[in-house]
Amino acid sequence: MSHLHVGFPAVALLQFVARSCAQLKYHERSSRRAAETVIIAVRSYRKNPMSRLSNLMASKIGSKIFTGVSLAVAASVITAFSIPSYRQGEPGIAGKRADDFALTLNGRAGHLSDFRGKVVVLNFWASWCPPCVAEIGSLNALQNKIASHGGTVLGISVDEDSAAYEKFLVEHNVPFPNFRDPTKKISEGYGTVLYPETYIIDANGRIERKISGQQDWDSPEIVSYIESLLPNGN
Repeated sequence: MSHLHVGFPAVALLQFVARSCAQLKYHERSSRRAAETVIIAVRSYRKNPMSRLSNLMASKIGSKIFTGVSLAVAASVITAFSIPSYRQGEPGIAGKRADDFALTLNGRAGHLSDFRGKVVVLNFWASWCPPCVAEIGSLNALQNKIASHGGTVLGISVDEDSAAYEKFLVEHNVPFPNFRDPTKKISEGYGTVLYPETYIIDANGRIERKISGQQDWDSPEIVSYIESLLPNGN
C-alpha cells in the first residue's frame, strides 16, 4: 500500500539524527583537543619530531574513521525507518493470532474474540494525539463502508480523562465501538506505545497487518485492501 505514513516514529528519527550530528561534532572537537595534547606532551618530554608527527597522524586518522562509522550508522538508521516494512510494522507479525483482551462496550462486558467472523480494524488512539484527531474522519468513513459487509473499526483509547474521551466521541460523531483503557495494558500488550497505531485482524482472528501512524482510511488503496478481506464481499 503506497499511502502509508510514519507518525511519531519519524519525529524520533529526526531527534536521533540531530543527536548523532551533535555527538559527531563533539567527538571531532575532542579528537582535535587530543591531537593538541599529544603535541604539547611531546614537546614537554622532548620527543623527536617523527614521533610527534606519527602521533598527530594517528589522531587525525582515528577522527576520520570515527566520522565515517558515525555517518554509516546514521545512514543505516534512516534507511531502516524509510523502508515499507517499518512503516507498516514488523513483517513477522502477519499471521499471528491477535491477543484476546477484555473490554466493555455499551455497558456490556466482552472480548475481542467476540468479533470473530468479522474483519477488525483495531485502532489505538487518544483524544490528545493530533494525528489521531486528524484521521478520525476517515475512520468514520471506513466504518460506514464496511459495517454492513462483515467488518468493523474498533477503537481502544488510552485517555486517562474520561470526560475528554466522551467529548471526543460526541464531537466527532464516532460510529464505531470504542473502549477506554487508561492503564494502557491492552495497547502495550500489543507493543504499541506511539499513537495512532492500527492492527488489521482477519475474520479468523489473525493479524494481517500492523500500520503505524496517521492514515487516510478512506483512500481507494486502503478501502480496496480491507474490502478484499471482508467475508461478505464489498
